Amino acid sequence: MPKGPRGEKRPADVIGNAVKVMWIATGDLQEEVDHGNPPKDEAAAALGRRGGKARAQKLSKKRRTEIAIKAARARWRKTDSD
Repeated sequence: MPKGPRGEKRPADVIGNAVKVMWIATGDLQEEVDHGNPPKDEAAAALGRRGGKARAQKLSKKRRTEIAIKAARARWRKTDSD
């Protein structure tokens, strides 16, 4: 199979893809959209919400302050590109 200028593989069926795009654009074919988000397990999500609250209650005021300061420093840290 021919490769592109940067070595990437070209689509397997260029003509077929072009025809499919045309059908979608004209409304002859319904576009298939896959958002890639798997369904969430509601029980696991509920446990996660409980865990965050339990951790917050368990931490002392001093420890919460340390975590907040560390997070603020990470947010405002200079990067190599700056």
